[in-house]
This record gives sequence, structure tokens and C-alpha cells, in this order.
Amino acid sequence: MTSFDDQVPDPPGQPESPSGEDSPAAEPGSPSPEVVADPISYTEAQLPPPGTPPPPDETVPEDLRIFWSWSHFVLFLFFGVVSFVVTQLAAAVYLSTQVSGRRLSAAELQQFLSSKPQIAIGANLLLFALIFLFLYVTISVLHNRPFWRSLGWRKLGGSAPVAQVSRSPWIFFFAGSALAIGVAMVSSTMHTPENLPIQELFKNRTGAILLMSMAVLVAPLVEETVFRGYLYPLFAKTFGTLSGIGLTGLLFGLMHGWQLGWTYGLVIMLVVVGVIFTYVRARTGTVFASFLMHLGYNSMIAISTIIATHGFTHMPVKP
Repeated sequence: MTSFDDQVPDPPGQPESPSGEDSPAAEPGSPSPEVVADPISYTEAQLPPPGTPPPPDETVPEDLRIFWSWSHFVLFLFFGVVSFVVTQLAAAVYLSTQVSGRRLSAAELQQFLSSKPQIAIGANLLLFALIFLFLYVTISVLHNRPFWRSLGWRKLGGSAPVAQVSRSPWIFFFAGSALAIGVAMVSSTMHTPENLPIQELFKNRTGAILLMSMAVLVAPLVEETVFRGYLYPLFAKTFGTLSGIGLTGLLFGLMHGWQLGWTYGLVIMLVVVGVIFTYVRARTGTVFASFLMHLGYNSMIAISTIIATHGFTHMPVKP
């Protein structure tokens, strides 16, 4: 008995049955049904979408896989220098307008600046904001990359180049505090000149409070992001890890040289501190570790200052 389905002929263009019977032979050179059905060729289907970053180089540690180059560093350096000059000139112009338009000498300007420390602190905060703006625009806006992770901010113990890295943040914080005590003990044996530039901000209570607040709340975040997050990976990837650690620490110490009147011993001490911070960042694979150490270092300095000045009520020098 013949079923109804057996009486209905196959529609035109029906694919060949699995048995291959009663199907016309394919013409020579005609494409297979699978290729015809796929409007995108195999090669085109394997291409990544536009804007996708290239695959990471497995020979480079994860914390050193950065996309910025030396040309980006030159642009960053130029922007930083221009921003520093502009913010300092703006502060100087503002101070000059506060003395009835009279032109101030360098000594008078420095003395007047010590009486209004909020101007100097505000200029530094504006400089930090401009630097962060440059990094954010060139990393997240123009290249569509995650800002903090691109600059080395990762969890403790996540993907460190060495095994068994401590996950406790307090270890790094107290290590930084101990480092500050050691630096203070060594510095006390050195002969340092009086009236260092940074001491100008300690001539009154307002200046000391503002400086210590910035040193604890702002400086560790900004300096670790710039030095250990942006500069160190570029140096280490180009020159090697040890050279990257040394070069980053050297620049960190030199950046603070003007605050210390370029006193040789104090600058060397800060270079050593910068090397230690960078070493911690390299060993842990995250800027978070060096940030915690820097935070502990500056916090100990702030606590020591509060104790020495009886809560900023007995300043060493009166204006």
C-alpha cells in the first residue's frame, strides 16, 4: 500500500536525500549547499570585530601588558610640564593681585605664599586633576580601555608574578609605616639646611593641616597611579624589571627634590623609598600593594607631625 507522502513529489531545489537515490548529479564547479547557505566566507567569519585589541603577548607578564608606547609618554611628559607651569603661574598671578598690584620679588612671593598655603595646595590639586584627566581621556575615552585595571590596579594575590603573595592589606600598610620610621631615624643623623621649601607650609596651622591632608588622602593615589601604574610598566617592558624598578624609583625621588631644596642626602633617601615602593609593586603585580605601603608611609609622617606639634597647636616657626 502506498502512503500519501510517497505520492507527493519532492519540491524543486530539495537537497539530495541521504541515500543519494533519485537526485540529479551536481554540475561540475557548483558550490556545495553549505557554502551557498553561508553569506560570510570562512575567512571573514574569523576576523575580530573592528576596534578589538590584539591578543596579549604570553611572554610578557600580565601586569606589564600595556598598550601605551614611548610616543604616548612623550605626550604625557609635555602635558605634565605645561600643566605645572600653568598652575604655578596662575598661583603667582593670583598672589600678586592680592598686594595692590605691586610687583613682588621672588623672596617676597615665597614669604607671601607661606601666609596663604591654600593657594599652593590648590595649585597642586589642580595639577593632579589635569594629569588624571589626561590619562583618563587617552586610556578610557580614546582607546576604550578600563582605566584602573589598565594602570595596574588589581586585587592582592590575584595574578602576581610570584606565588603566595599576601592578601592582607595591613601587612603593606604597616610595612610602609615601619619604612617611614626607619627613614626618619636615618634622616635625623644627617645635617639638613634650614628653611627648606616644604617647611614654608609648616609656618602656620592651616598650611600644616592642608599639607598633611593632601599627603594622606591624595598623594599616594596620584603618585602610585603615575609612577607605579603608568611609568613602571613602560620602563620594565623596555629595559627589564630591575632597570624599570631603579629608573622609576630615581624619578620618584627627583620629583620631590625641589621640596627638599635638593639636599643630597634627603633626595637619596626618597630615591630608596621609591625603589622599595616599585619593588613591592613588581613582586605583587598590583599597584594596590605599593599604594597601601605609600599610604602607611605618609600616614606615619602625618601622625608624627601631629604628635610633635601637639595637634598643630605648637608650630615650630611662626609667620
